[in-house]
Amino acid sequence: MTAVPAPHIPVLLKEVIAALDPQAGDVIVDATFGAGGYTRALLDAGATVHAFDRDPDAIAAGREWPETREQPPRLVLHPRRFSEMLESLAEAGVSRVAGVTMDIGVSSMQLDQAERGFAFQQDGPLDMRMSQDGESAADFLNSADESAIADVLYHYGEERQSRRVARAIVAARPLSTTGDLARVVRKALGHRPGAPKDPATRSFQAVRIHVNAELDELNEGLSAAEQLLGEGGRLAVVSFHSLEDRIVKRYLRDAAAAGGGSRHLPQVDHAPAIYTKVSKAIRAGEAELNDNPRARSATLRHAVRTSAPAREAA
Repeated sequence: MTAVPAPHIPVLLKEVIAALDPQAGDVIVDATFGAGGYTRALLDAGATVHAFDRDPDAIAAGREWPETREQPPRLVLHPRRFSEMLESLAEAGVSRVAGVTMDIGVSSMQLDQAERGFAFQQDGPLDMRMSQDGESAADFLNSADESAIADVLYHYGEERQSRRVARAIVAARPLSTTGDLARVVRKALGHRPGAPKDPATRSFQAVRIHVNAELDELNEGLSAAEQLLGEGGRLAVVSFHSLEDRIVKRYLRDAAAAGGGSRHLPQVDHAPAIYTKVSKAIRAGEAELNDNPRARSATLRHAVRTSAPAREAA
């Protein structure tokens, strides 16, 4: 069978696959299909993959893979948010899986397409929508009040001067391109050409996270995985910035803690732990960083599901 190469290099691929330990016949969820790098490796190991992506471009590309046409198919595509994996898999007749992997955030494909509006390296429409529908970045920035914009920049971009940037955005309306937003942010923050990090980076991250409700998706996806994984099932999550990693770290810490409860839920005496064998943060080595600089900010955390009943809201 001819393999379909992924157009971009998946980060921490060997580490993710080692954490999932796929066996022939396993049913595994790739919650963030993207260019299919993890899915390709899982299929090559003999697993059946249920792959989720809200981006119609990713789903359209996946439908060209030969595994979607096998009987029964070994690649089943779900054009939905991964927070909906529990419902979507139930509709497909799947109630338990051997593994779930998530690669959180924007994909390389989306970043590299100027017309998607995720990055400011090339000018494009101020869009940032992973699903290509709903409120765009331009819609939000041109209609929200100054305090709402400042809150998004502060909480999701950790921008210390969020109020100054928000004030500049409102004064510069309407914004229609990524270049418009980048210029406004740079001017507000006094950008120095040649500085190691463009000051617009934090604002772009914040607006993207808000438009796509990414942190809510992550929390709901972790809860869904908890309910889907059977005993011995494996969870592997790759994140790309501190906000995401903090959520994953706290979730696994709470789920593996004595008592097994979440700090967000009422404590239950002697409740068993939800996960065991929780890893420390795993990051790319020098060899991978030389081949794929985008792996520099990637962090993998993984764990193994116990037989404990899933919590209703993790």
